[in-house]
Amino acid sequence: VMLTGDNQHAAEAVAKYLGLDNFYAELLPDGKEAIVAKLTKEGNRVAMVGDGINDAPSLARATIGIAIGAGTDVAIDSADVVLTNSNPEDILHFLDLAKQTRRKMIQNLWWGAGYNIFAIPLAAGILAPIGIILNPAVGAILMSLSTIIVAINALTLKIKK
Repeated sequence: VMLTGDNQHAAEAVAKYLGLDNFYAELLPDGKEAIVAKLTKEGNRVAMVGDGINDAPSLARATIGIAIGAGTDVAIDSADVVLTNSNPEDILHFLDLAKQTRRKMIQNLWWGAGYNIFAIPLAAGILAPIGIILNPAVGAILMSLSTIIVAINALTLKIKK
């Protein structure tokens, strides 16, 4: 959905170029915010991109507000993310990075949980009845190893540009 304060003719041309069927033109700030609020209340996750004072209320209301770096201070302060290069294509890079970061977080949660499910009982002496007693120093090293592996996995995040 495209929301703009521009005139109907200009908005229609841009929407057609972008392949958007749903757009609103000649909106004032409260009109943009009302549409963002409606979309959010319907259960949609809304990313709002803006650069001006008139976009600030919508940027704050959206699930995630994305300000163009060359925009006004009010828009930048209202947003969750600022595109410092002022390049709209960076929105796609941001979304890709967000997806990759979420994937890494889930991997690390599974890794950490799985590792600890194994390592904590081992360090607590679960194998003592069969004569295997883990030295506390080795237990500490094993627990530190979990942190190291999670950190290394996080470093494998590929940032594409």
